[in-house]
Amino acid sequence: MKRQIFVLAIALVAVGLTQTAPSAQTQAPLRSPDVIFVPTPQSVVDAMLKIAKVGKNDVVYDLGCGDGRIVITAAKQFGARGVGIDIDPKRIAESNANAVAAGVTDRVKFLHTDIFADSTNVSEATVVTLYLLPSLNVKLLPKLLRELKPGTRIVSNSFDMGDWKPEQELEVESRTIYFWTVPAKF
Repeated sequence: MKRQIFVLAIALVAVGLTQTAPSAQTQAPLRSPDVIFVPTPQSVVDAMLKIAKVGKNDVVYDLGCGDGRIVITAAKQFGARGVGIDIDPKRIAESNANAVAAGVTDRVKFLHTDIFADSTNVSEATVVTLYLLPSLNVKLLPKLLRELKPGTRIVSNSFDMGDWKPEQELEVESRTIYFWTVPAKF
């Protein structure tokens, strides 16, 4: 227990969450989150990254990153770089602490921003992961198709993207993983 507290304290200092910086408790979300945070089981995370064929040259963006486990796993197990985006500052603080504990701060970063904002650009991604509701996936689809390069892979935990039919579906722990590839621009 003492070791866990010590690791967390180091993690908080390393990501700048000292008394002089605004704490996650005093920062409010940019707006009300669209979904509640529900962690993705690690077996589902692993399957999502495998179906996307994540490798060391990939940049994985997790939109609604929660505790950061997807981009942290992408960095730690697959050698990829990762960017997690979340609207809730508590999730960003947790993600940063988890990245420090996993030893991957040189490969991942977490942004406290709104995935639907025009200022949030995801064009660097080669892989995008999602665990949002179907209506949010559909709302996000035009932005993804506009900003992502052809060939970028998109993987969603549990929810599809309306009329855009997935190339693959995989069942893991009673959850469906959906996979798409961004087509060539018209």
